[in-house]
Amino acid sequence: MIRVIALTEAGLKLAKELITKLEMEHERAVSIEFKPQPFKERVQDFFLNGDRLILICAMGIAVRTLAPVVKSKYEDPAVLVLDEQGKFIVPLISGHEGGANHWADDLAKKLKSQAVITTAKPYLKPVYTLGMGCERDCPNDYLVELRDQCLIKSGLQLSDIHSVHSIDIKSDERGLIWLANDMQRPFRTWGKQALSTVENQLSTKSEYVFNTVGVYGVAESAALLGARNITGDVAELILVKHKNAKATCAIARSYPL
Repeated sequence: MIRVIALTEAGLKLAKELITKLEMEHERAVSIEFKPQPFKERVQDFFLNGDRLILICAMGIAVRTLAPVVKSKYEDPAVLVLDEQGKFIVPLISGHEGGANHWADDLAKKLKSQAVITTAKPYLKPVYTLGMGCERDCPNDYLVELRDQCLIKSGLQLSDIHSVHSIDIKSDERGLIWLANDMQRPFRTWGKQALSTVENQLSTKSEYVFNTVGVYGVAESAALLGARNITGDVAELILVKHKNAKATCAIARSYPL
């Protein structure tokens, strides 16, 4: 769930503009919370529930409200803070790990505003990984179509992708092997125990997928773990899971240590 929280009429106007753009781009449900009461408790409950938050308010209000419930950059959901005019977007919590930095950049482009990124290492060349899941014997066309759509959405080229990743039960999946070979990129698969180490970074968790293969999401988990393994540092999703009738795809990024 994405919750856009506004405290003033000007903030509510911006929230209504935001919600249309967010609903078109995200699989998650999006809601506006206008002057929720009691404010501190409600916002903390949203945060502890794992909801991504956009707070249209003063930075001090956001900090004082969330400080008591912040746990870890590896667990906390992404939080953005916007001014009432939508001129500036600040990733407040989970910049790298939770994807708030990329989310701020993406939203800034839509609003024609300025993302204020304060975390380190933006000057290093990032490593991008493609995570994919699919039905058994998925036709190549479905994989290519989805991959290309995801590259377009993320503003990347084939040449930007370092490698293709999936779960180990797909190590013999002919379509994924063919796709990686066609891209002239390595194909690597991971066991469910390793994939579970990035579970807290997933944008959504599918009980169906968990009951089927033992992880809550193949494409996102594989992309995140692959990127982290390559650089030795934490990874973030720059494109959450997208899917067609037979496959899923996500893209992760990590910066070299």
